[in-house]
Amino acid sequence: MLKIEDLVVSYGAIEALKGISINVEQGKIVTLVGANGAGKSTTLRATVGLTKVKSGKIIYDGVDITNKKTEDIPKLGLNLVPEGRRVFPNLTVLENIKLGAYFRKDKKEIEKDIKWIYELFPRLEERKWQLAGTLSGGEQQMLALGRALMARPKLLMMDEPSLGLAPIIVKDIFNIIQEIRRQGVTILLIEQNANLALKAADYGYVLETGKIIMEGTGEELLKNEDIKNAYLGEAVKKKEIAN
Repeated sequence: MLKIEDLVVSYGAIEALKGISINVEQGKIVTLVGANGAGKSTTLRATVGLTKVKSGKIIYDGVDITNKKTEDIPKLGLNLVPEGRRVFPNLTVLENIKLGAYFRKDKKEIEKDIKWIYELFPRLEERKWQLAGTLSGGEQQMLALGRALMARPKLLMMDEPSLGLAPIIVKDIFNIIQEIRRQGVTILLIEQNANLALKAADYGYVLETGKIIMEGTGEELLKNEDIKNAYLGEAVKKKEIAN
């Protein structure tokens, strides 16, 4: 569904991506893991046209979308949930949700999709007349996901969906990510929480200073000692020792 080939992105003299290649198969969850500054968010931003590509290609659903205008991307069925949620704080929850369907004209189908969003996120229905800026961080993340789903994406890209959230909310968000995949949406996931991301993913890539240094199934990467030492942290190691 998404094929990134030899992608190079520069910010002035700094090369943020140094010729990376990624494949995202239809119906799969694929994750990019790595430290801050590795190039994860740059990859997503380049895919949706927010950051200019210096060289390489981005092929989505058989179409070359390299440096395509950002406003044209959602119409193709490709959508991004950005880092930091980016909800419209002075609009209600319902108004934010409806904005996700801004280019759609099928009013009856839009109403059906709003009901589906409320089924996925009952808390959003409870707070539909509340200003988005007054929601908790977890509720804003649910709203950002719901808004993106209103565009009926075939491929949904998520940038750090667990960032700044309490562990119990993070668990809810990842359960919802799996439910979204079961509904037929392909997912490209960016996460600093490598343990969670790799457990959820069918396939993963490890980015380090703009280069892919490793790839494999989520299970393979979770078992890799180098990945454990670099990204999975003490909690995972202690759990393994205890078991």
